[in-house]
Amino acid sequence: MSIIPSFFGGRRTIVDPFSMDIWGPFNEFPLSTSLSVPRSQFSNETAAFANARIDWKETPEAHIFKADLPGLKKEEVKVEVEEGRVLQISGERSRENEEKNDQWHRMERSSGKFLRRFRLPENAKIDQVKAGMENGVLTVTVPKEEVKKPEVKAIEISS
Repeated sequence: MSIIPSFFGGRRTIVDPFSMDIWGPFNEFPLSTSLSVPRSQFSNETAAFANARIDWKETPEAHIFKADLPGLKKEEVKVEVEEGRVLQISGERSRENEEKNDQWHRMERSSGKFLRRFRLPENAKIDQVKAGMENGVLTVTVPKEEVKKPEVKAIEISS
């Protein structure tokens, strides 16, 4: 689910049926699903970083995911495809080491773990997923199956 600001006042909530964000209305209940994330994995201090923003667009050839992950190296990010066509993007930004003589005036950059999951549609070629990272932007490309147009055969009309 995502919240999008409206130019006409207030906010609009848009439900994305393919997105499976960490947050859910039943996170506090003891019931769990195979796609839920245990709450203990994320502490309150990592909440700002836990919901990494990811764009998902579909082109005629592929599904393309882009995530802004400034300051992270590709070794700190993991891209996986789980059973059931679930794309998982996760990683961790470490907290900067504090020296004894350092005096911090402000700490605004977030640190901690993040995890996002997306259920891929039936037409995704999950065995051909590619990922790349450039200038702090992770791009994951999931090719799509070609849509086969039905063959049309012309029938001659006899008199």
